[in-house]
Amino acid sequence: MPLTMNKDVFITAAITGSGSTQDRSPHVPRSPKEIADSAIAAAKAGAAVVHCHVRDPETGVPSRKTEYYRELTDRIRESEVDMVLNLTAGMGGDIVFGGVESPLPTAAGTDMVGATERMAHVIECRPEICTLDCGTMNFAEADYVMTNTPGMLRAMGQMMTDAGVKPEIEAFDTGHLWFAKELVKEGVLTSPALVQLCMGVPWGAPNDLNTFMAMVNNVPDDWNWSAFSLGRDQMPYVAASVLAGGNVRVGLEDNLMLGRGNLATNEMLVSHAKGIIESLGANVIGPDAVREKLGLTKRAPV
Repeated sequence: MPLTMNKDVFITAAITGSGSTQDRSPHVPRSPKEIADSAIAAAKAGAAVVHCHVRDPETGVPSRKTEYYRELTDRIRESEVDMVLNLTAGMGGDIVFGGVESPLPTAAGTDMVGATERMAHVIECRPEICTLDCGTMNFAEADYVMTNTPGMLRAMGQMMTDAGVKPEIEAFDTGHLWFAKELVKEGVLTSPALVQLCMGVPWGAPNDLNTFMAMVNNVPDDWNWSAFSLGRDQMPYVAASVLAGGNVRVGLEDNLMLGRGNLATNEMLVSHAKGIIESLGANVIGPDAVREKLGLTKRAPV
């Protein structure tokens, strides 16, 4: 297996995520303004792409309110710092079962809505990229399931294609890549596609290098891809991704620290990742180069 290092790398900063991290670090942004400010700082540090969720400004609890996404988008688009905007479309597919003896009715935390509602903020805000979690998966929580049926993914994927928004296929295991290739084959998604390899997320693909390379080798040669892992494995995966031919993702969605006990900001994580990339002899490319590479168009919200 030859070493096919990527020489022109883009960094995605995953700004805040949908996990319950809001009370674990003061640097996790909550309001649309805080999320936008953190995205701008990450872009100044070298991130070409910012991947954004939104949260309730008061509680920090993850949200999917369109008005929060619109405020975030307006603040980013009106800033003097250019960046590729990547909004999540992963919310609205959450099932929390009632327990092993009485799974129904579902419990608090369940949030299941239709494809149109899951895509409403994407259609209005018109980011260059939005995510498509390409499968259903158990997570670490005992009774929680991230639910994305083939029918739902076909519907959402077609909406993304019709809206001119590039799907970022979130692949948490090899079967997700298998289905993503089927979506391209069916014409729901266009080729070359964009993939994010999500490593080490319980209970998806473990983040050992054998599994990682199995994932990499299942990405078609003409597709573009990035990868990440969680916590202390975030920075090692910066190097691993570049060496394997991909791009990188860092940020507070996946990791709160830069070294043991040192709570980080998004810009700190991006700056550190940039240093790793450049120390390997690769270049960190900016948003215009990413748009050209991925065939993206920057547009104002509706």
